[in-house]
Amino acid sequence: MSEPSPTRPARSEASVGVVQAVIAYGLWGLMPLLFAAMAPAGPFEIVAWRIVFGLGFCAIAIAVTRTWLRTRALLADRRVMAVLALAAVLILVNWTVYVAATTTGHTVEAALGYFINPLVTIALGVVLLHERLRPAQWAAVGISVVAVVVIAVGYGRVPWISLTLAFSFGLYGLVKKRVGGTVDALSGLTIETMWLTPLAVGVLVVLGTTGLAGGVTLGGEGWLHTLIMIGAGPATAVPLLLFASSARRLTLSTLGLTQYLTPVMQLVVGVTIQHEAMSGSRWVGFAIVWVALVVLTVDSFTAARRVRRTPVPEVADAGA
Repeated sequence: MSEPSPTRPARSEASVGVVQAVIAYGLWGLMPLLFAAMAPAGPFEIVAWRIVFGLGFCAIAIAVTRTWLRTRALLADRRVMAVLALAAVLILVNWTVYVAATTTGHTVEAALGYFINPLVTIALGVVLLHERLRPAQWAAVGISVVAVVVIAVGYGRVPWISLTLAFSFGLYGLVKKRVGGTVDALSGLTIETMWLTPLAVGVLVVLGTTGLAGGVTLGGEGWLHTLIMIGAGPATAVPLLLFASSARRLTLSTLGLTQYLTPVMQLVVGVTIQHEAMSGSRWVGFAIVWVALVVLTVDSFTAARRVRRTPVPEVADAGA
C-alpha cells in the first residue's frame, strides 16, 4: 500500500489556518454590530462586562482543555506577569477607544485605525526595535503618513481615534512578542483579563452606584439583552484563540493578507448600516492608505518568494 502524500497534510493544515483566520477577522469586523445591540449600555459598561465574562469564558476553556498546570506555571513567573500586565493596559486602551468609537458614530474612523495598523507596526519596529526596512516598506510608511495628513485636513483635526487604535494594538503586538514563545494564547488572554478584572469590577460598582454613563443596564433590559452582554465574553476570546491557532498554520504573508478583512467589514458596516458620512477627503485618504497596503503586500510576497528561491548552503557532515 502506498504511503499518503506528504504534501496533503500541509495543505490541510494551511486550509484550516485560512478558515480560522477568515472567521477570526470576520468576527472582529462584525463587532460594531454586537456593540450596537448592547444599547443602551455605554462603552465603559460594555468593556467592563467584556473583561468579566471574558475571564469566565477563559476559565471554562482552561478547565475543558485541562491546561491549569501551564497557566499556573505562568502565574508564578514574575517576568511574564509583568509583561502581560503591560499588554493588559494596552488592550484595555484599545478596547475602550474602539467600543466608544463604534457606539458613537465613528466606526469608519475606527476602520481607518486598523487599515494603518500594519504600517504603524512596521514604524514601531524601526523606532523601538531598530529594524531595517526595505525601500518598498519605507515607501508604504511614507504613503500612509500622507494619507493621515489628507484625512486630518479634511476632518479639520487629527484622527486621534484611528491613531490611538493603530498604536495601541501595534504596541500590544510588540509586547506580546516578548513572551510569544512561552505564553500560549489561552493562558495569555486569561492572565490579561485577570489583571483587568478588579478594575472592571470597580467600574461596574461606580456605574451602578452613581448612575454615571447610564449606570449598569445588565439585567434591566430583558433576557435577550442580558444574553448579548454575556456573549461579549466568548466574542472577545474566540477570535483571539482562532487567530493564534491560524498563526501557527499560515505563512506571515498569507496571514497578513487576511487581516484586511476586518477594517473592510468595519468600513462597510459604518457606511451602509450605521450611515456614517464619507466625505471626499475621507475617500481620498482611504484610497491613499489602500495604495500603501498594496505596496506593502506586494513587497511581502516578493520578499517571501526571494527567500524561498535562495539556495540553502550545504553543511558538511561533522562525522565524515
